[in-house]
Amino acid sequence: MADVKDLMNLPDDNIDMIAATSVLQQQAADIRTKTINWASYMQSQMISQEDYNAISALDTAKAAYLQKNSTQAVKTLLNLLSHVSKDQTIQYILVMIDDLLQEERSRVDFFHDYAKQHKECVWGPFLNLLNRQDGFIVNMSSRILAKLACWGHELMPKSDLNFYLQFLKDQLTVNAKAYIKDQATLARRVQTIVVHQHGHGHGKDQQSTKNNTNYSLNMAQQQQHLHQQQIAGERYREMPTEQANALVDGRLPIPANEYIQSVARCLQMMLRIDEYRFAFVSVDGISTLISILSSRVNFQVQYQLVFCLWVLTFNPLLATKMNKFSVIPILADILSDCAKEKVTRIILAVFRNLIEKPTDLQVAKEHCIAMVQCKVLKQLSILEQRRFDDEDISADVEFLTEKLQNSVQDLSSFDEYATELRSARLEWSPVHKSAKFWRENAHRLNEKNYELLRILVHLLETSKDHIILSVACFDIGEYVRHYPRGKHVLEQLGGKQIVMQLLAHDDPNVRYEALLAVQKLMVHN
Repeated sequence: MADVKDLMNLPDDNIDMIAATSVLQQQAADIRTKTINWASYMQSQMISQEDYNAISALDTAKAAYLQKNSTQAVKTLLNLLSHVSKDQTIQYILVMIDDLLQEERSRVDFFHDYAKQHKECVWGPFLNLLNRQDGFIVNMSSRILAKLACWGHELMPKSDLNFYLQFLKDQLTVNAKAYIKDQATLARRVQTIVVHQHGHGHGKDQQSTKNNTNYSLNMAQQQQHLHQQQIAGERYREMPTEQANALVDGRLPIPANEYIQSVARCLQMMLRIDEYRFAFVSVDGISTLISILSSRVNFQVQYQLVFCLWVLTFNPLLATKMNKFSVIPILADILSDCAKEKVTRIILAVFRNLIEKPTDLQVAKEHCIAMVQCKVLKQLSILEQRRFDDEDISADVEFLTEKLQNSVQDLSSFDEYATELRSARLEWSPVHKSAKFWRENAHRLNEKNYELLRILVHLLETSKDHIILSVACFDIGEYVRHYPRGKHVLEQLGGKQIVMQLLAHDDPNVRYEALLAVQKLMVHN
């Protein structure tokens, strides 16, 4: 994988630019074929003669005019964006700007130089367009902003940067929710179709026997239909709603998820620059990426969002803090389910950075233990048996396997317990039931201002998982039993009241473990 110094020069096609902006590209191709009547704008005095001459020249010979008249070209394009209101015309101007930047990156300097000379804000016209209702205008403006911010010699000012990154974060969230909703709707429609097909059987025999040949055939049809829908969804996921609803012949409409990949593409560009990384973290961007990755989006979006995490981990400070957002457990889950080589490659690259980049060796060790806890070693063993075209994958598998195996040898039972607790994925592992462990380590839950004990109390208060609640209740009881002042400390942290509340929990196992914990609280002073 590329090092940090190579990130800015990483070719756009290496991060799936075409795939990531396919809807935008399809719409842009259609917009390029349109003809705008600039003369009517001039006659109605909406644009000046000077701007009319410039835009007409750009329309006929863009590169040649730009080379000789870059200042006037930029002035005209920015003027038109500010003074024209019709969506179709704004779309056309944005495509023209994006095309000229895409053809030659250095042209972003024309915009920055013009803004500096005339003391204007180059960001303003495009930031204002982010509030428009038209999806194409919003996303094409966003795409141009990313290019101006990343390809030029001027960084985006802090206030504009925070606004833009917050916009990208919100767009990711909105699009991801729409995608998940679409997927749920699709699943219900498939189920309805299968039930409908099954209901057209002959007589009571078909209804009375669910294991007969007809029922099996229907289940097979359902599975095949779902499989075909998944393939179609991956290939055409960004098809506009109107096209999707126009599908006939019994096929289900494709989910309307037009722009999520385009938004992610902008983030992939922005986060290659160190100053922008910290700004993204300050708007709680990592939590947003993790939240979306945990919601089972398609593999292309997985790749793009994990790419964002990867470029963040090139900063040693961010790599040190990364797993506080549960990055390792989420990526370990995706790795175990993943069938796409590029997603596997980028996850392994993140894991490698989380070990290599932190300057504190203890943090690197904790990351290794977290990976072991999340069963990454097992996945590495499986990957070793596969053949990959990409040499980076094999190198990363070898590196990670060695590091994780070494960490297992050095792993104490308390390290194992602390890592499991920090991952918020408690299970009935042997360490919990070991009386020797609690005799020797109960007092260590007090370290770092009761860090681990606070995590236990937080899990009791927030978790919905019955196993996690049961294990946490058991651990609280053992802490109180083996640490003389445990009851007093727990009361100060509000843990006693939470355990008492769990006596009325729906799950009998949770109630039982809560009862045992309360008994220990009452007995041990």
